[in-house]
Amino acid sequence: MITQQKPPLLRRRLGSRLRSMREQARLSMNEAAARLDMSRSALWRVETGESRMDVHLARSMMDVYDIYEEGLLDQVREALRPQWFRHYRPEDMGYVDLETEACAVCEFAVLNLPGLLQTEAYMRELFTMSTVRRTQQELDNQVEVRLIRRQRLTSDEDPLELVAVIDESALRREVGGPDVMRTQLCHLVEAADQPAVTVQVLPLRGGPHLTVDGAFILLSFPEPDEPDMQYVSYSTGSLHIDDQGEVAAAKLTFDRLRSEALSPADSLALIKQVGAELYGT
Repeated sequence: MITQQKPPLLRRRLGSRLRSMREQARLSMNEAAARLDMSRSALWRVETGESRMDVHLARSMMDVYDIYEEGLLDQVREALRPQWFRHYRPEDMGYVDLETEACAVCEFAVLNLPGLLQTEAYMRELFTMSTVRRTQQELDNQVEVRLIRRQRLTSDEDPLELVAVIDESALRREVGGPDVMRTQLCHLVEAADQPAVTVQVLPLRGGPHLTVDGAFILLSFPEPDEPDMQYVSYSTGSLHIDDQGEVAAAKLTFDRLRSEALSPADSLALIKQVGAELYGT
């Protein structure tokens, strides 16, 4: 499996801050590395988030750059803490790291329902049907990570807002059999009623819609200086897109999809209609 590997988001944020400090001190990377008794490549890895750093190096940088950065040491300590999901070793292609730090997610779902809105039986079936071979423990870990992620939709301490545009075909595609789908569609109705969740369905009727190559996700972060990102997965990997021109274009596409989709109220009615039509809910 090939994926566009990127360091953890917290390390990338920290590295960007350190690079800004160096540039503010008007030091080239070679000059700064020499004064810090580091190689240029080692400093580059720190500034790009490729390498972990500690509070001692952060203090040295503030001394060498003659810049005091309030909160820098706390940011270093935060970046050093193990991420909650690493224990489960998820095969997430870097997505869980992004979502963990995000405050809002906008998702366009085509083939399957959004992961955050899936029941355990539905997600377990998807993982079982995957071309990726997993042991029972690995499958259980994947499910557990998704269930933990789902909790943020109702959390007061660490909330996550979700806006999902779902192609109607995903509602009608049977995963795991009638019982699984019956429960899944009922859960989707309940989830859509949560304050942090907005669900809109792109109906099959009504003629052609905006042409989109496939599913994608947009993520927003609580820090005002942290730019939005786009995440796209495909059969053999994923893309983490932070080019702001591309992200802006994806936002326009998502807004267009929302405008073509049914309203939340009409979407809820359609979900109930599909459930009654196919599974007698």
